[in-house]
Amino acid sequence: MEKTYLQKIEETADYIKEKVGKMPDTAIILGTGLGDLVNHIENPVELDYANIPNFPVSTVEGHSGKLIFGALGGKYIMAMQGRFHYYEGYDMKEVTFPVRVMKALGVDKLFVSNAAGGMNKEFQVGDVMIITDHINLFPENPLRGKNYNELGPRFPAMTEAYSTVLINMADSIARDHDIRLMKGVYVGTAGPTFETPAEYEYFRVIGGDAVGMSTVPEVIVANHAGMTVFGVSVITDLGGKDIKEVPSHEEVQRAALTAQPVMTLLMKEMMARI
Repeated sequence: MEKTYLQKIEETADYIKEKVGKMPDTAIILGTGLGDLVNHIENPVELDYANIPNFPVSTVEGHSGKLIFGALGGKYIMAMQGRFHYYEGYDMKEVTFPVRVMKALGVDKLFVSNAAGGMNKEFQVGDVMIITDHINLFPENPLRGKNYNELGPRFPAMTEAYSTVLINMADSIARDHDIRLMKGVYVGTAGPTFETPAEYEYFRVIGGDAVGMSTVPEVIVANHAGMTVFGVSVITDLGGKDIKEVPSHEEVQRAALTAQPVMTLLMKEMMARI
């Protein structure tokens, strides 16, 4: 008999607990080019996605596909190195399945990172942007369909999808270390095409500062599950009708690498303070 969604979550969580033992209350999802943070995790225990029951396997270059448990900034955490995207052909339940498993393991704070294209005229390539809110332009919501009350309410509020307390903490760290830290609204789209100049202008007009192909589904599910969320984007390219550069995945990865020292400092300091 086919397993239910809840049974799959429980089976996966049980497997991870058996393999790892101690479970954290904080998790980090690492996006394109930001995987270097795992090199700062002390005493790591790693699980390949391919060996985890019910887990999809990432197909994107730059997403290596491991769960890593260990200490970062003195805090015991779980890091997801490589995420799943809607454009890879997964449905939204698969894209967000790891977040459901995190909650089942006892995680109540989720940190998400990504690479994004910037349309805010103040942004520069390599900037780090704290996500203050998002606009969901994915064609499917991860909560569509049957609602399991065990996982969260039918109609969850998204009034504070990104924690004001954690945003203020990041601000404080940026001041302490003289870091250029931007803030803005992240627009989530299905991809996998990069945006047209007209789309960049449209996203800017409707209130967006940066755009990407991930994060929003994970954040919706995390909020549904009652988690506290913090999000950060690396601005890897700029778009709009006055921008002539043609973005590529390789360019995105290179730009993300330049921001890694800031990202690493920010995440380590936040782990130390929460």
